[in-house]
Amino acid sequence: MTDTPPPRSRVRLSRRSFLKSSAATLGAAALFDAARMAFPGGVPQAFAATPEVTKATLGYIALMDAAPLVIAKEKGLFAKYGVPDVEVAKQASWGATRDNLVLGGAANGIDGAHILTPMPYLISTGKVTQNNVPTPMYLLARLNLDAQAISVSNEYKDLKVTADASALKAAFAAKKAAGKDVKVAMTFPGGTHDLWIRYWLASAGIDPDKDVSTIVVPPPQMVANMKVGNMDAFCVGEPWNEQLVNQGIGFTACTTGEVWKHHPEKALGMRAEFVDKNPNTTQAILMAVLEAQQWCDQMANKEEMSTIVGKRQWFNVPVADIVGRAKGDINYGNGRVVKGSDQYMKFWQDHASYPFKSHDAWFVTEDIRWGKFEPSTDVKALVEKVNREDLWRAAAKQMGVASADIPASSSRGKETFFDGKVFDPENPTAYLASLDIKRVA
Repeated sequence: MTDTPPPRSRVRLSRRSFLKSSAATLGAAALFDAARMAFPGGVPQAFAATPEVTKATLGYIALMDAAPLVIAKEKGLFAKYGVPDVEVAKQASWGATRDNLVLGGAANGIDGAHILTPMPYLISTGKVTQNNVPTPMYLLARLNLDAQAISVSNEYKDLKVTADASALKAAFAAKKAAGKDVKVAMTFPGGTHDLWIRYWLASAGIDPDKDVSTIVVPPPQMVANMKVGNMDAFCVGEPWNEQLVNQGIGFTACTTGEVWKHHPEKALGMRAEFVDKNPNTTQAILMAVLEAQQWCDQMANKEEMSTIVGKRQWFNVPVADIVGRAKGDINYGNGRVVKGSDQYMKFWQDHASYPFKSHDAWFVTEDIRWGKFEPSTDVKALVEKVNREDLWRAAAKQMGVASADIPASSSRGKETFFDGKVFDPENPTAYLASLDIKRVA
């Protein structure tokens, strides 16, 4: 039995369908190319997968590394990528950020946040949550490198303290011997600022748990608390260190980039439940934030960026307290002034946006050092669970990010600190063994 050829009418219809389909394909391609020309930062979300929802609530603290979220909102980048209803909501403290992440957006909390890099790990494991109940989170992007600082009260101005804090050891001991408390402030236990000031003190032989009292103060309250004498030193991001100097209350001992050059800092973290349920929305949010990071990184945009984030509805801070250090001009407040330094915040250059797993491994290891995680913690396994650099890569490729701006490896390799200590992400145990002051054997 032979096959019967199709009727002529069916053949003609098939040809018409083919021609129509081809025209549509060519038309879509032309539109796609036109979109690339119109949006050099990336193709709008309309040309990618449709977002499952157009709304998400992202928290932020009034710190300069939140600028990409603010700019993405102010410049309409969330709308550009198909998620116009994304809200960027101010949080009172990192503790409030944690609590609202545990609640989640559906319960009037938040879906994600500008966040201290270790927090997604601490929250995911229940180390800092009520009743130690885990709330799984993903770390999607790094928001910046460098540009936090350690500031000290004018009481110690004559000691010429820098990244080398050794002069403070005797001064703090003398104050304690006189019956007075020595207080150093950070913003969240186990967070980046906590780890920077602990590293700085320990490198000078000062035990942050025994020789001083370590206290928690929200970033916007740092200056006011030092003004009334509530602390001897603190670590926080900008603009609060610059504001402290401008008000003549204290001085900057060092920027954190002087402790670890090109160190990772804040991150974009989101609830795993939201990401898993809304992968297209998550990608749209990521693309908007990445494009905002590119914009923030341009030196020509620093004045405008400072003006925008300084507005009352965002930071409510004078531009004069922001723009200097945003450009790398640092008045340390103790007679040391540096113009055009490389200690400004990097949002995109040097792979600032990419969340290296090796960097997350350092944060987890440091939190083991200070007793936030058990010594038996499998660092690599925990990082693999929380760090979603694969989603960053997908968003970057969808945007057409140059291959040179996409790291070939998820490890930046060995990292060297100002005191000569070396962290090898392949051997965290050796790093811990090299440290004199720690809470782990």
